[in-house]
Order: sequence, then structure tokens, then C-alpha cells
Amino acid sequence: MQSLLHHFSKYIKVTDQLSAEIFHRAIPKSFRKGEMIHNAHTICTQSHFINTGLLRLYFLKDGKEVSDYFCSENEWINSPRSFMFREVDHYYIDALEPTEAFTLSVSDLGYLFDNFPEMERYARLSMGSLFYQMIERIASLRFTSAKDKYLHFKKTYADIYPRIPLGMAASYLGITQETLSRLRAEK
Repeated sequence: MQSLLHHFSKYIKVTDQLSAEIFHRAIPKSFRKGEMIHNAHTICTQSHFINTGLLRLYFLKDGKEVSDYFCSENEWINSPRSFMFREVDHYYIDALEPTEAFTLSVSDLGYLFDNFPEMERYARLSMGSLFYQMIERIASLRFTSAKDKYLHFKKTYADIYPRIPLGMAASYLGITQETLSRLRAEK
């Protein structure tokens, strides 16, 4: 639980009362490698803070998995549109490694926002960081060569890059596995 409280404390002052509520509401969960955590055909009602492990957000296009996001230690993952608007969307979440996480439900997160004004600040600051990452990714995908996409990917995911299977990394980059293998072989 310390990793979760530390994460919040990077953005806000965590009072004893807020700490107690987080402790009460965040449920420890374990996921096996390969386990489906969220199915795109259901509404996402939980957000997972990863203590250890690696999770992936992906969708299916023409029957093929397209990796959209990778989350590892000290990051949150959910199916964003489904979680926020409580509707089905096209994202799946699976575990690429055995993963230990803390899970907050939509209603528990809502309670924290309603009863602890500092959580609004947390949301604003943490979403600003996520927004920056997304803008960087979009710019990389739209305006750079395959090699530059790969180099940006390696830099962005430096701590988890070696843990991501080649085919999933290629689908994230929007290039073929063969192209990615060739780029990785270049020195």
C-alpha cells in the first residue's frame, strides 16, 4: 500500500484521513501472466494501480491485437472511456507478467473525489502528465519514421522495453514485426 500512498503524495499532501480511506477502499489484486483483466464487451468499473508487474491495454482490428498502451510499476490502468463514461468501448486489458496491483472501483474513486478536495488537484496534475505522454505519442506516430518511432518507444519505455514481447511492441508502433527486428539489429 505504501507505493500507492507514495504515488498520491507526489501530487498532493496525503492526510491521515485520506490515507485511511485509500487503505480501506484500495483492494489488493494479483493477476497471472496472460490473464484477461478487462474484456472489451463489458463496462470497466475498476482502475488498477500497479505495484509490480506489467499490463497492456489493447484492441482488436481485423482480428489482430493492437497494443495501445503499456503500464508498469507505479502507474494506473483502466479502459479510459469505459471507466469514465460507464459504457462499453473497444479496449481489453491483459497481464504480460504476474502482476500485483491495488484496485479502486469507480464508486470508491468517486467517494474520494467527493470527500477529499485535494483529490481534484491530484486528478488535474496526474492527468496533465498523462496528457503530455499522449501528445508525445501521437506526434511520434504521425510525424516520424519507423526508426524514430522505435527510438522514441525505447526512450519512453526504457524501464520496461526489454519486458515487452516483440510483436506487441511492433503493433504499438504501427510497424511490422520484421521492420522492428531490422531496426533492433541496427547499431
